[in-house]
Amino acid sequence: MENTVEIDWQKMDEIIDKYQSNREALLMIMQDISDIYNYVPPEVIPVLIQKLNVPESLIYGVATFYKTISLEPRGKYIVSVCTGTACHVRGADKIMDALEERLAIKEGQTTDDLLFTLEGVRCIGCCASGPVLNVNQETHGGLDRTSAVKTVDSYS
Repeated sequence: MENTVEIDWQKMDEIIDKYQSNREALLMIMQDISDIYNYVPPEVIPVLIQKLNVPESLIYGVATFYKTISLEPRGKYIVSVCTGTACHVRGADKIMDALEERLAIKEGQTTDDLLFTLEGVRCIGCCASGPVLNVNQETHGGLDRTSAVKTVDSYS
């Protein structure tokens, strides 16, 4: 996968200024950057280090601790399959298998065209509707293998 993202440096400055260059706002700043690019591009990290006066290790610590932050390019559509107990007993593993096959990627990976990232999550909070998946912030429930694949296909 080749990184071809064009960084909007003015927007980066606006985000940092919004939080008054406060190092305590690192997570929120990284989340705002992720909202734009679906990840924190590596070119932005030295700017965060300099403008927020934070160590590089803190940036990597935040990125590895919080699932919503990624340092690797992610898909336009983040497909989150609930693997919590209620969804698991109703076939979440079969849905994950079907989506891995359909997208030709494994859980935690992104398609080469950067359209989809597939991830398992512990709970989406819709246990009565399981199995459930989210595509970005849209929740789809009561799924089986076929309906899960059709749901994801509708985004391409």
